[in-house]
Amino acid sequence: MNEDITDVIEEVLISEDEIKSRIAEMAEEIGRDYHGKDLCVLSVLSGSFIFAADMVRALKIPVKVSFIFASSYGAGTESSGKVDIIKGKGFDPKGLDILILEDIVDTGRTLTAIKKLLLEEGAKSVEICTFLDKPERRVVDLHPKYVGFVIPNKFVAGYGLDYEYRYRQFPFVGILKPEMYEQRGSCVEEGN
Repeated sequence: MNEDITDVIEEVLISEDEIKSRIAEMAEEIGRDYHGKDLCVLSVLSGSFIFAADMVRALKIPVKVSFIFASSYGAGTESSGKVDIIKGKGFDPKGLDILILEDIVDTGRTLTAIKKLLLEEGAKSVEICTFLDKPERRVVDLHPKYVGFVIPNKFVAGYGLDYEYRYRQFPFVGILKPEMYEQRGSCVEEGN
């Protein structure tokens, strides 16, 4: 299928330049907060891979980098409520200050489960840095320490975020046209 960006995106919500600027600001803040600490940046796959790569390069402090796969909804747009977590081989959180990098926080279920697991396994501290935040969708008491952008309750794609594993490559965040998910019979709900 040969789709043009204008075929799937209703409007650009956050531009590429806005993203670059905000990541630089967040990296400065994180660098100040974690100066002299043994920081491990933990990227939640798959959606955060672009954000994590840009954030790690923007940090001016030494960091360990690892990955975790967590999912609560698979190929659709509605959360199953069940969180599956797979840690990277050899990753041990014991004694580390961990900063979880996530693409989007809405319900908060996924990150609550990850944070709980890491603390149970001996992490010294666990904080959350999210690229996007949808606080109006929160169903658990979760407050990320670092937030790139607060967005409205719209289905978005681009900059690592997908719909049915597509559109992650857009260098911006755009609001997906409703007909893109309505024609497939999906709900417009995400579930992190």
